[in-house]
Amino acid sequence: MRTSTRISAVAVAGALALTSLTACGGDSTSASGGKNDQVKIMVGGLDKVIYLPAMLTERLGYFKDEGVSVQLLTEPAGVQAETALVSGDVQGTVGFYDHTLDLQVKGKQVESVVQFSQAPGEVEIVSNQAADDLKSAKDFKGRKLGVTGLGSSTDFLTKYLAVSNGVETSEFTPVAVGAGQTFISALQQGSIQGGMTTDPTVATVLDKKLGKILIDMRTPEGSKQALGGLYPSSSLYMQTEWVDSHKETVQKLANAFVRTLKWMSTHSADEIAAKMPADYAQGGGKALYAEAIKSTLPMFTTDGVMPEDGPATVERVLKAFNPNLKNAKVDLAKTYTTEFVKKAG
Repeated sequence: MRTSTRISAVAVAGALALTSLTACGGDSTSASGGKNDQVKIMVGGLDKVIYLPAMLTERLGYFKDEGVSVQLLTEPAGVQAETALVSGDVQGTVGFYDHTLDLQVKGKQVESVVQFSQAPGEVEIVSNQAADDLKSAKDFKGRKLGVTGLGSSTDFLTKYLAVSNGVETSEFTPVAVGAGQTFISALQQGSIQGGMTTDPTVATVLDKKLGKILIDMRTPEGSKQALGGLYPSSSLYMQTEWVDSHKETVQKLANAFVRTLKWMSTHSADEIAAKMPADYAQGGGKALYAEAIKSTLPMFTTDGVMPEDGPATVERVLKAFNPNLKNAKVDLAKTYTTEFVKKAG
């Protein structure tokens, strides 16, 4: 349902084969929502804290409890995860809600069925070398700024921060550097002067004293300050046609994810970190990983429900810089549903 960037069918197939992260095998899905429902979900970076509910739900056993077999797959950027959904290789994507609007104006209908968060969870980092001259988004002009991928939500947000501070999108260069070590290396080598990323990458950059925080959108307050309102981001979104024909299966997924969000709201960052794969700490160790989770926890909802004014904020942000959306009519009611999360639990 989204087509911001394209990767070949071979690349998608290869990604599915190489990055499959278990949760019970099988390729078919049952329209009736039978006991052994099987669903593939592509995540825009399974080890990113902003998408933590995906793997945490698996680790807590909640998919199994609902009788749904979920195969979690990973891509480094949300835009690539989107491509896998549009091409039909997966039934769901864990990525940013804003892509549902972008896709709608391109004739694709997808919707958020579980809204994980109410803030982007993103941080604009500036390298130590550039910190004296790059003090706000007003200084983006002439800079090379890292994003996870061109057409990704980090790309969207970087462009909004620029234009809302008087810098045209043509006056700076977005550079696709991914996240984790690739982002850190680009910052160290001077390939970028700053960039937008998430935890645990943020925690690692700060711990190694490689850069400083310029703009912090990990909390509802930070989202309001930078974007003028709550910005619903990480979510489970799916093609509307598939949702309508597999309602029992979607309800099981919603039940599992909402249960996870509630569990997260009653457990500490240390307890959450202990449930996650050890390598998700990206080499920073358990304590630093737990700190990264603690910094990002405020972004998450506790019930999976879309924030009331969130979609309007996202539309305003995207229309500020995206020519495809600027003069287009977006039906926000079709970009998300609360039908399943309100029945969950």
